[in-house]
Amino acid sequence: MSKNVIITGTSRGIGLELIKLFSNSGFNVLSLSRNITNIEKLNLNNTSCLSFDITKEEDHILVNKFISKNWKSVDILINNAGLLVNKNFQETSLDDFNNVYKTNVFGVARLIQICIPFMKENSQVINISSIGGVQGSVKFPGLSAYSSSKGALITLTEMLAEEYKELKINFNVLALGAVQTEMLEEAFPGYKAPVSAKEMADYIYDFSTKGSKIINGKIIQISSSTP
Repeated sequence: MSKNVIITGTSRGIGLELIKLFSNSGFNVLSLSRNITNIEKLNLNNTSCLSFDITKEEDHILVNKFISKNWKSVDILINNAGLLVNKNFQETSLDDFNNVYKTNVFGVARLIQICIPFMKENSQVINISSIGGVQGSVKFPGLSAYSSSKGALITLTEMLAEEYKELKINFNVLALGAVQTEMLEEAFPGYKAPVSAKEMADYIYDFSTKGSKIINGKIIQISSSTP
């Protein structure tokens, strides 16, 4: 019986590569992103697309309706969607902070709430964070909203792993180093990361289908830098 996976932030970069990997491996895939054009063009097997803004409650309700009607269960949820703002702290407005946290923390929390009732023993939630959100890691100017939100996501993941351990639903967080994606290019024009979106998607796929089954509540740092 095919397993069901939900992935956010799939219009480009890591998310788009993940959709291809899971679809080609026979998973039933629900692709969630604001722009679904790129996914629809691929015409992937077993893949459904919803135009989805993680900050909007009405879109979360649509996800609930989709699962209830089509699947009845969720095996893997990968929260990959993210928003990065690169501004000096004094120039980062409260609206900037709100927008980043709505996408990187509050929206993620809400989607997990939607999916939990459909999860069972050995279901997994994998949250994609950043090495910049890890305490003690090297920090970069201009990322006060982004890195602090990713730190909040790490703590949220640890809390949920504890809260749901009796149900044996696993929660882990992957703290990524720099990956060559469109989001990175937009925030840091000209910067070249050491890892491609495809390479990182391969790692996340392997972790979600193998490694995450035997660990829970862990922060996995995926970076060539130390720390």
